[in-house]
Amino acid sequence: MQDPQIKIKQTDLLSDNHYMLNKVTFEYQKKDDSWITQKREVYDRGNGAAILLYNSEQKTVILTRQFRLPTYLNGNTSGMMIEVCAGLLDQDNPEQCIIRETEEETGYRITKVDKVMESYMSPGAVTEILHLFVGEYNASLKVSEGGGLEQEQENIDVMEMSYDAAYAMIASGQIKDAKTIILLQHAKINKLI
Repeated sequence: MQDPQIKIKQTDLLSDNHYMLNKVTFEYQKKDDSWITQKREVYDRGNGAAILLYNSEQKTVILTRQFRLPTYLNGNTSGMMIEVCAGLLDQDNPEQCIIRETEEETGYRITKVDKVMESYMSPGAVTEILHLFVGEYNASLKVSEGGGLEQEQENIDVMEMSYDAAYAMIASGQIKDAKTIILLQHAKINKLI
């Protein structure tokens, strides 16, 4: 159901090199019933899923570290980001996606995940909804070294650390990724670890 106070007038494709960048012209009805016309660039990369893997007995978490060009272009001198495991849904449902991505990126084959929430991470310009999960892991679930898929040119470091050390990395500025901060705070608030 479309909102009658919003009228999409035109969508122009600006780029479909990796994902889609569109310029959208739309009309929006204001509270005083007048209409305004606006143009916005909208980046559509599909929806995604992310997971915080935690071990409640050892009080540890699994995080990843990888190069992220946009952060490098915006002041992150190494371009490296510490994050929870994440990936795009492609054709999977969110649970299937995050179970697949967990094994590819971290080397842990999990079968049960708990959904925390859905969130728009950058709603001013990006269409993506991110499905956030938590899942418990232990050594018996490790089936490979992880690191991502070669054909996707992924080069991911897998990091196991204490939950307290990971949480402290938020305050120190070593973790600046929103999905990771949200999931680490969720674990703290809900006493998962």
